[in-house]
Amino acid sequence: MSTDYQQAREALGIRLRELRLTAAGGRLTGPQLAQLLGWGHSKIYKLEGGRQTATAEDLTAWAAAVGRPQAVEELLVRLRGFEAQIRSWRRQLAAGHRPVQDTWNIAVGEARTIHVWEESVIPGMLQTADYARHMLLRYAELYGTRPDTEEAVRSRIRRQDWLYQGGHRLHALVWEAALHARICPPSVLAGQLDRLVAAVGMDTVELGVIPLGAPLRIPPASGFWVLDERVAVTEDWHSESWVEDGETVAMYLRVWRSLRQAAVVGAEAQAVIGRAQRAVR
Repeated sequence: MSTDYQQAREALGIRLRELRLTAAGGRLTGPQLAQLLGWGHSKIYKLEGGRQTATAEDLTAWAAAVGRPQAVEELLVRLRGFEAQIRSWRRQLAAGHRPVQDTWNIAVGEARTIHVWEESVIPGMLQTADYARHMLLRYAELYGTRPDTEEAVRSRIRRQDWLYQGGHRLHALVWEAALHARICPPSVLAGQLDRLVAAVGMDTVELGVIPLGAPLRIPPASGFWVLDERVAVTEDWHSESWVEDGETVAMYLRVWRSLRQAAVVGAEAQAVIGRAQRAVR
């Protein structure tokens, strides 16, 4: 758990304690508030101490119990502020992969321009159903999540409708290594590479491939997405981060533009993809 995330959670806990101590009907003890809410009193102290993450329902109930319903919006803004930063996979995948894909569909649906960099996999917006299925199966095995792979695949593929709507533009960069990664059977990878070749000719897609031997201005590092220059999304093995801070989003776009200088597009990109096709076949 990041320091920023924990500090934000502790700050929310301090605010909850302030509301309890200044309740409209008079100061409440932890056990008194717990009784009003029907909670175990340990939950009160965990929330106030920043040792448990509140839900929106928790915050709404807390504000009502202390007689300060007007504080709900403030509390929810605080929650959205740090929940938007780090979303653990354990929590996100508790109900399976389909809800995560649905959340992404909503975010993408609100965007008109997307910049994406992937160093080890094909971007989801350009995946075939078979490739997406193998990707999601691998993650389901890793995290031990509920088996909703087919629903998740359908949701991910529906996201690609965005590519066929006017006024949209996907700027995708892929490292050549991603074209060779055998995270699926060769036949599936071959079909995926065919899909990439077709994407090169789409008027809503700019697909750049960075050859393995290309000189790089910065290390390729991990993949990320930038939606409309307003939110940057990155992920690692334990969480996914959504960052809306303007300076940070601008930094990710600078990284993308730096990587773009090493990429080839058009016929040259097709030639790099062709090398991968020959290798897999």
